[in-house]
Amino acid sequence: MKRILLVCGSGICTSTAVNVKVTKALEDRGYKGQFRITQGKTAEVAAQSPNYDLCISTSVLGGSCACPLVIGTKFLVGVGTEPIVDKICHILFGESKTA
Repeated sequence: MKRILLVCGSGICTSTAVNVKVTKALEDRGYKGQFRITQGKTAEVAAQSPNYDLCISTSVLGGSCACPLVIGTKFLVGVGTEPIVDKICHILFGESKTA
C-alpha cells in the first residue's frame, strides 16, 4: 500500500478537492486499492513526510520534505494534469509513460 500525503494550507478545503481528482486519476490507471491518501497542512510536512511514499502539495512548503514531492496546483484548474499523474505513477509504481 503506497502512502500519499496531500497537503494544503489548512489541510481541509484545497486538499479535499485535489484528493478527489488524484484518487480518480490513479484509479483510472488501475491502481484502485493500492494507495491511501492522507490530507494535512503544509506546516506538518517536515514532521509527517518520513512516513509517506509521496507528498503532493497545493501550496509552497515552508520546510523540508523527506519523501518525493509533487506540486499539485494544476489539479485545481484541471488543465495540464496528465504529466503530473505520469510523475505520480512513476514515483509510486514505477510506471513509465511510453509514446
